[in-house]
Amino acid sequence: MSDTAARVADATGNWVDTTAPQRARPYLRVARYDRPIGSWLLLMPCWWSAALASGIAHDLSRLPLWIVLFFIGAFVMRGAGCTWNDITDRDLDAMVERTRSRPIPAGQITVKQALAFLVAQALIGLVVLLQFNWFAVATGIASLLIVAVYPFMKRITWWPQVVLGLAFSWGALMGFAVAFARIDLTALLLYAGSISWVIGYDTIYAHQDAEDDALIGIKSTARLFGARTHRALVVFYGLAVALIAAALISAGVHLAAWIGLAAFAVHLAWQIGRLRIADTALCLRVFKSNRDAGLLLFAGLVADAVLRSLN
Repeated sequence: MSDTAARVADATGNWVDTTAPQRARPYLRVARYDRPIGSWLLLMPCWWSAALASGIAHDLSRLPLWIVLFFIGAFVMRGAGCTWNDITDRDLDAMVERTRSRPIPAGQITVKQALAFLVAQALIGLVVLLQFNWFAVATGIASLLIVAVYPFMKRITWWPQVVLGLAFSWGALMGFAVAFARIDLTALLLYAGSISWVIGYDTIYAHQDAEDDALIGIKSTARLFGARTHRALVVFYGLAVALIAAALISAGVHLAAWIGLAAFAVHLAWQIGRLRIADTALCLRVFKSNRDAGLLLFAGLVADAVLRSLN
């Protein structure tokens, strides 16, 4: 099979396709290093919570290290999660136009090879996790149950995006676990807000596959909401902003954090106005823009933490 034929349908022209060693490419593809947006979205709640916790503590000394460790951990564990997802979904992926070119259904790697790669990624993630306190280690390990069951949810519920939200928002708890060895109300509010955000953006993402999903019986909020998606996004994005605002109130933040949240909210509103669910290419672009939304909020939280550390 030529490398051009081996490329994943919705991820061409990236560094994996052009510069990575040939033998490594199927493994990098199964871990989605050719499409890193998911890793960024997993990372955002980690960075939010780390910055918010640093502001509460009036201590920035450990934040740079936490940012680096969370970055490595998010990319490695998202790769492990995607590998697990592709193992469990290999038969379904073969029936969907966008996913049939993924490495396992396309025959680029075997299930055993994918499992070995999954274990290797998980071990790297464990090394990162062990840099934190034992409460944080236990909190991080607890997330694996949600990650393990997520791929099966779209077979049994119209709300798999909720389970994805539980998994992808776990980092909102981790910053507080790392900083304070506890999870308090502020962390839980941030977690809930992030879950609402994930439900919104993954509904947008799922509209790419809505027609194929209907043919093979896969459930999603995109299919559930259908033409009502814009109204649903108003609800979930609005709830995300409200819950994150409640977390900021609980944390006693100052103006910089509120500016970050306002920029985040404006970006989410822009997404709703821009979205056309029948345009799958546009759905992907709007979905990817959520990294920028998350970074806007993160910038505000970092600025607030810096200012509070000076007081």
